[in-house]
Amino acid sequence: MAKYSIGVDYGTQSGRAVLVEVGTGKEVATAIKEYTHGVMDEFLPDGKTKLEHDWALQHPADYLEVLQITIPEILTKAQVTADDVIGLGIDFTACTVLPIDAYGTPLCLKEEFKHHPHSYVKLWKHHAAQDEANRLNEIAEQRGEKFLLRYGGKISSEWMIPKIWQILNEAPEIYDAADQILEATDWVISQLTGDIKRNSCTAGYKAIWHKHDGYPSPEFFKALDPRLENVVQDKLSTRIYSVGSKAGEITEKAAKLTGLNPGTAVAIANVDAHVSIPAVGITEPGKLLMIMGTSTCHILLGEEEKVVPGMCGVVEDGVIPGFMGYEAGQSCVGDHFEWFTENCVPASYQEEAKEKGVTIHQLLTEKASQLQVGESGLLALDWWNGNRSTLVDVDLTGLLLGATLLTKPEEIYRALIEATAYGTRMIVETFRNNGVPVNEVYAAGGIAEKNTLMMQIYSDVLNMDIKIAASSQAPALGAAMFGAVAAGVEHGGYDSITDAAKDMGRVKKHIYQPIKTNAEAYDKLYHEYARLYEYFGRGENNVMKILKQIKKESSLAGKGETVC
Repeated sequence: MAKYSIGVDYGTQSGRAVLVEVGTGKEVATAIKEYTHGVMDEFLPDGKTKLEHDWALQHPADYLEVLQITIPEILTKAQVTADDVIGLGIDFTACTVLPIDAYGTPLCLKEEFKHHPHSYVKLWKHHAAQDEANRLNEIAEQRGEKFLLRYGGKISSEWMIPKIWQILNEAPEIYDAADQILEATDWVISQLTGDIKRNSCTAGYKAIWHKHDGYPSPEFFKALDPRLENVVQDKLSTRIYSVGSKAGEITEKAAKLTGLNPGTAVAIANVDAHVSIPAVGITEPGKLLMIMGTSTCHILLGEEEKVVPGMCGVVEDGVIPGFMGYEAGQSCVGDHFEWFTENCVPASYQEEAKEKGVTIHQLLTEKASQLQVGESGLLALDWWNGNRSTLVDVDLTGLLLGATLLTKPEEIYRALIEATAYGTRMIVETFRNNGVPVNEVYAAGGIAEKNTLMMQIYSDVLNMDIKIAASSQAPALGAAMFGAVAAGVEHGGYDSITDAAKDMGRVKKHIYQPIKTNAEAYDKLYHEYARLYEYFGRGENNVMKILKQIKKESSLAGKGETVC
């Protein structure tokens, strides 16, 4: 009798569950639940409390709805009983954090805090803690804190400590009321097992934790703010659990929520990008995986801890036990294609797409594919949502160069695609130049699976073969594989994620290969991209930041507020 494991992938807009056959990796059933509250970046659920610029919140109740709706649905679709499910794993976008009380209740669910923005979940793309991040980086550099080197020289505003500090600065009452501040992925696991167990992946990549050194010292936190001196013991925890281990078992309460049996094994929580590595069968160094969606995360295994400028982190055992896991990323990929189609495409194109029975993305891709490399005369920087790697600066903005009165939408669309490919090449070259080999490239996610033009452009720009994940739900598949490891071989699972990856990880037969003439042409364009990258990204011309400041001042003046 076949055994199954479930993977639940919590994305930016929705959560999805996948029922996977243990041993083969076959995905038997999938269910998706859009978040009821979506991404809150303008108002709280009350519709009255307005959010400031660069805020991005979520509602924790949405995460439990995902479990409640999708898990029974996949069991019903597959006609599989809970008796045959041996394990469950989850993954999350990160850093996504929330404050909870001593009973594990999110503060936003408490009557006294439901109108307070800081009581809600801060999504990964909540960038309103940039001031705190800037100050943290400045103080860390002044003190010569060695942890900075492990994160490419900068801590991002997206990460745990800047977000905690923002809560303390702007809402000390929320900070004081919080018994703990933790990753949403760890909170969901606690709702399944009854215990809070913080995972090593988010702790290492997002909370400045190191396997041997632990968190930064109390002296460092005191230098940031005397009120933060004991933040680790007061709001975090020194008990960190390795990915690949068991978090616990489904409780009676969780069984009623999900339809699974009490006692079903649950894996330690994980991050969407990192959990995807075994889903494509990667278990050794030198193989880079791009997880491509609204943003792109790049994960790479290495054998030594190297200092790589602009990387998002290097964590021992952070991805696969026994290896260093390197992370880099691009903050804006699918997001800026979506922005472009919603704001910059004429009605005639929308009508043409409707007549052809295709989406506007499909129409633009079709038209863009007919262009030769360089034909548009355009070049773009992919910073429309800031730059994660290698500059780690959310105050940078997008750029389109070379436009004329003859420029067409498909030309801009292709230039935006090319910009994201150049950004990935910058990351790959930075790794190589700092002693971390990149010998093979893999891709996963909806874009990698569906957009042949984009993947061919990436292959041409990188001048490398690109292998595509066989699963359209690589994070959920990876999470299910970790669920099978949590169950263990004695229950029909695996003793290690490496063993699981050998059986269940896979890629498509088709491999994208670079076209020589395209690769040569893109070399010239990439050279110009790199010049713009340095000019606008390294401080020679700060016009992007100046414009952003002027925008902020203008907004405040329009509200009648004092501009400092």
